[in-house]
Amino acid sequence: MSAVNFRPKKVRIGDLLIEHKIISQEQLGAALAAQKQSGRKLGRVLIESGYISEDQMLDFLAQQLKIPYIDLKRYHINPDVVRVIPEAQARRFRVLALEDTKEDLLVGMSDPTDIFAYDELARIVRRPLRLAVVRESDLVKTIDLMYRRTDEISGFAQELEEEMSSYDVDLRQLAAGEGLVDAPVVKLLQTVFEDAVQVNASDIHIEPDERELRIRFRIDGILRLQTTAERRIATALLSRVKLMAGLDIAEKRLPQDGRFQVKVRDKSIDVRLSTLPIQHGESAVMRLLNQSSGILDLSTIGMEPVMLERFRKQIASPHGVVLATGPTGSGKTTTLYGALKELNRPTSKVVTVEDPVEYRLPGINQVQVNTKIDLSFARVLRSVLRQDPDIILVGEIRDTETMEIALRAAMTGHLVLSTLHTNDAISTVARLMDMGAEPFLMAASLRAIVAQRLVRRICESCAEPFQPDVTSSALLRSELGAQADELKFQRGRGCTYCNSTGYQGRIGIYELIAMDDTLISALHTGDALRFAQAARQQAGYQSLRRSAIALAARGLTTLDQVMRVTYGMEG
Repeated sequence: MSAVNFRPKKVRIGDLLIEHKIISQEQLGAALAAQKQSGRKLGRVLIESGYISEDQMLDFLAQQLKIPYIDLKRYHINPDVVRVIPEAQARRFRVLALEDTKEDLLVGMSDPTDIFAYDELARIVRRPLRLAVVRESDLVKTIDLMYRRTDEISGFAQELEEEMSSYDVDLRQLAAGEGLVDAPVVKLLQTVFEDAVQVNASDIHIEPDERELRIRFRIDGILRLQTTAERRIATALLSRVKLMAGLDIAEKRLPQDGRFQVKVRDKSIDVRLSTLPIQHGESAVMRLLNQSSGILDLSTIGMEPVMLERFRKQIASPHGVVLATGPTGSGKTTTLYGALKELNRPTSKVVTVEDPVEYRLPGINQVQVNTKIDLSFARVLRSVLRQDPDIILVGEIRDTETMEIALRAAMTGHLVLSTLHTNDAISTVARLMDMGAEPFLMAASLRAIVAQRLVRRICESCAEPFQPDVTSSALLRSELGAQADELKFQRGRGCTYCNSTGYQGRIGIYELIAMDDTLISALHTGDALRFAQAARQQAGYQSLRRSAIALAARGLTTLDQVMRVTYGMEG
């Protein structure tokens, strides 16, 4: 790739744009006035004002300065080259090192006319610079991905190991002492949390083995190894974490659960800690809940508009039971929290009974179940009904007593939201019958059942057309018939932004059954088979597999994900 080695000259971008008839004098005047008020760069003001698109601006700068425009989404980025420029300067000057020949350095800049930034960078790297222009939003995103804490984590783990081998460590002091901000164990934990938040990890796993300590992150539902260290530091690390959660650091024979909050990059992170005694010490899993991001709206969880309208109609009912079903980690609680967000009004009293309370919701009374003092779901529910609630969220229906109280609460004029572990919406009725639910209770109480799973979302930066293989094509034809041949699909090629996986983020697939006269009649007779047949024939019914195929046809997920998540399910 060719780029010119030069020190940029002062460019009056506004005058050049007028000269080339891209903007008008009036638009430039308005942009200059806005720039004077905000202090932002003129180019950014022109783009945000809609006078010129970002693509037009980038192409124009590249032509005028005779430098290349580089699309970071398609550029192979070497993390070692990126770190030639310190993170602080990369963020300050909006710059990214792209290619290092040892003689000169190719750098991408969002504003290649910034002479001050050029001079500062040349002084830092001590070699000539070749410039390229890049999109600012892509540059910021790439900086966040590239300046990971992996090296620091390994370094602090090594530092902690050396500290422990140099003298006998009092773990209680190491874990609890004041003024230990610079202690290796504290710095190690801090960098682990920062890196986990940066890559949107949902869980941090700390696992001592016979010879090493593994730290792994769960990202988009997949575990990834973050780093390994000497096993001897596990005790100090676990002691610190347990103390932060208020647990007994001397107790290593029994599982413990706790909770604490950390502040990471101005984000408030709620951490749920679970420890488990294993063969070589204690394993710890920390679930990260970003309280700063708030609760997802129902409109953003991935439910199709027609299904979402039907679901909203059901939760708007003043009474009845609405169940979200699926395995652990399928997003059931997120869906119900989204429903609560819409239902939470000053005119309604909302009480939740949870184990544990995942997100703190303003204006809602949230109760934490505590089995140690016999504060069970059933016991709390009985008390909640005396609190004059309008809406009740039960974190999970685990036993017959809780189920019966929830169903009867719906009969007496309350809207009850809860979760249940079933494979799909249709099998929920059979599951309730197995738990001892009376047919008349279900018929009188149930309003809707939504089943869900999470599938991995295709990375937008590297999505490309994909032709299904023989197996996938056969599945599609069995589901859709000749219509399958008309569908177009995509997959992720793998790029810097998705860590070469082709996926970034997750999205839900849903199956919704709303009760009607036919289904209620089947419930009255206690005939689960008749209920299942009637549900499949219901107008607007769509199975989880059909929902997943629809997402794939929209280019949001892959057929591999469709087959993985819906394997063994009926269409």
